[in-house]
Amino acid sequence: MADPRSVEVLKEALQRLPGVGPKSAQRMAFHLLERDRDGARQIGEAIRHALSKVNHCRRCNNFSETELCPICDSPRRDATRVCVVETPADLEAIEQTGIYQGSYFVLMGSLSPLDDIGPDQLGVDRLLARVTEQPVEELILATNLTVEGQATADFLIDLMATVDIPVTRLARGLPMGGELEYMDPGTLNQAFEGRKPVRD
Repeated sequence: MADPRSVEVLKEALQRLPGVGPKSAQRMAFHLLERDRDGARQIGEAIRHALSKVNHCRRCNNFSETELCPICDSPRRDATRVCVVETPADLEAIEQTGIYQGSYFVLMGSLSPLDDIGPDQLGVDRLLARVTEQPVEELILATNLTVEGQATADFLIDLMATVDIPVTRLARGLPMGGELEYMDPGTLNQAFEGRKPVRD
């Protein structure tokens, strides 16, 4: 017997989450409906609340409930250093190390022509405006060491050469294909300490 349409809609919605396939979505849907309807209501309310409250920081593009996120609004952060990351999860991974006290720019992705993600979708124009409107002594590229992350870094290196902004790239300790949000604090610490200029 086929599932009721509402259950099918729920399973399809759950499959939009990363790493959730049909079987996982079915388990989640059945669990919420059979054993945890209060939890399902809490999840739904949390999602509705986040969607209504969370936007993007005007300066760094990270998620924020205010015009400027707490990092950009803090006078203790070094605004002359801007670390470019792909996702908010990457930013959180770096923040957890405690080694970096500069500012950020979150691309919300990486260049991927096959997925129709180009510079416009990543807000590169906003990044360029950011580094030209305020003094920037160093732009730190902390994109992932994936094919897409490297392509994004190469694009940004060429772009920053046109405005004479010093660019460095995270160094040793990061394996090829690795993603920042899964790196341990020690590895990220090494990568920051060993960053090097991308142009002589």
